[in-house]
Amino acid sequence: MALSTIAALVTDPVAMFETAIACEVFGLDRTDDGVPPFTFMTCGEAVGVPVPTTSGGALVPTHQWQDAVDADLVVMPAGGVRDSYPQELLDVIRAAHARGATILSICTGAFILGETGLLDGLTAVTHWRYAEEFARRFPRTQVSMDVLYVDHGQIVTGAGTAAGIDAVLHLVRRELGSAVATRIARRMVVPPQRDGGQRQYVESPLPQVDAASIQPVLDHISDHLDEPHTVPDLARLAMMSERTFARRFVAETGTTPHKWIVQQRVLRARELLEETDLPVEAVASHSGFGSASLLRTHFQSVVGTSPQRYRREFCAR
Repeated sequence: MALSTIAALVTDPVAMFETAIACEVFGLDRTDDGVPPFTFMTCGEAVGVPVPTTSGGALVPTHQWQDAVDADLVVMPAGGVRDSYPQELLDVIRAAHARGATILSICTGAFILGETGLLDGLTAVTHWRYAEEFARRFPRTQVSMDVLYVDHGQIVTGAGTAAGIDAVLHLVRRELGSAVATRIARRMVVPPQRDGGQRQYVESPLPQVDAASIQPVLDHISDHLDEPHTVPDLARLAMMSERTFARRFVAETGTTPHKWIVQQRVLRARELLEETDLPVEAVASHSGFGSASLLRTHFQSVVGTSPQRYRREFCAR
């Protein structure tokens, strides 16, 4: 799929944050940083007519819905969940899909996609607060609470709010490679990839923490992925007890030190598989796994395929 023309469809009311995700990734000129140029459009029912937002204020679309038919990627940000949506909007999404465009929904934007019928028979995600309502409304679609995004190739759905960042960067990575996705993520000051298989954060109290940020520890790990890292060593680096460090690490990252390190090492391995011709043994060494067999085990667990197959699919970029 080409990924040069992107259209974000805005409806009344539209959520600014989720719309801004698409604007941030595709609407800024980052060609000086090696990111290819994009043509980005915000498409509404009428050009220049302000669309109310869920947080107050308004967004003024630069194009009309119909202009999205020829886009490479059509994004449906979140908005107010409505009983029905304009037929013109649904027809535009179906027409873009029929042309071969990729369709991406973020958060409650999945409700619009559900109305088109394009999610029938598929698994999808939306914000966890609306998962039960989505399941009742679209019984032919299986709703997942266990992932941040679901990629069906031409159709991608992202879960609640910030998970839209993960879904969009995943799509960039899939189509343009890890280097481009990492450059965009670095400029956005977000991780280049969170584990797409992790669950959404649901409504539960977060533990109170008062220690200093562990970001320097995360940076140290990222800069030395090919070296061994133990909790006692990392706790000393953070100047905390092991118990406090482990608790703080989970509070700030949502996962354990071991799982986080494995995820980062798999991410490094993916970059090396995509961008170099290093043998798998060397990829394993540079990413910190030590052996090809250990790399294969963790790679299969996180990515769902083998390093060799992943390289065949993505290295050509």
